[in-house]
Amino acid sequence: MTRCTDRRPARLLRLLLILLAATCASAAQAACRDAVVLVHGNAGTPAQFDNTYVELRARGWAASEILRPSWGSKTCAACNDHSGSEETPVLDALVEAIARSCTGKIDVIGHSMGVTLAAKQIVNYGLANDVATFVGIAGAYRGLWSCGTYPWNVVTSTCGAQGLSINSPLLASLAGRPLGMKTVSIKSWIDQIVCYGGVCTVGGVHSSTLPGETATYTLATGHFGLLTDTAVLQANLIQ
Repeated sequence: MTRCTDRRPARLLRLLLILLAATCASAAQAACRDAVVLVHGNAGTPAQFDNTYVELRARGWAASEILRPSWGSKTCAACNDHSGSEETPVLDALVEAIARSCTGKIDVIGHSMGVTLAAKQIVNYGLANDVATFVGIAGAYRGLWSCGTYPWNVVTSTCGAQGLSINSPLLASLAGRPLGMKTVSIKSWIDQIVCYGGVCTVGGVHSSTLPGETATYTLATGHFGLLTDTAVLQANLIQ
């Protein structure tokens, strides 16, 4: 006598297990994000990125995935440049973010002098391939007219050879160098720092323009509003 066994329940169970495994894998992949490094400007503090931090946390980033290095003197802006003790916290944060990132890539968002300080670490230590998106907010990538033109620059560290005077050795070393897979600038034509004396351009190009940038966003706001008022845009650019 031949017995007929209904195998449908077993097949259905196996199918459900496969679907469950696929769903779990998809969820794990969706939760995997680039670690993010937020680099403040000259004499600034990590708290200046609070709006960005809150937005990223609301979108699912863990606190451990967001690094906010504190660098430089908070009381002597003119004493800070892009060499030595100012570099160490930023480089350490970039390296740590790469180690923590489950994607193997990081996103970097810099404001003001934090743009060029982060860029120097990426260029000098060959980290561009580790950066998925580099966002420069109100940076002076081509220099500040308020610093003068190197070597006839204003005699402060911020405006010196490793500072933001026009044509400084620092800026020459960064010119045209890649900073990541995608590079985006956020700028303004009424930026009271970058557009000193009402002049925003160096050599006909807005000083906040980044080399090989993928996109740029221009807002009608000041130097600090470009940071605090664009948290949603910043998050959109790296998500």
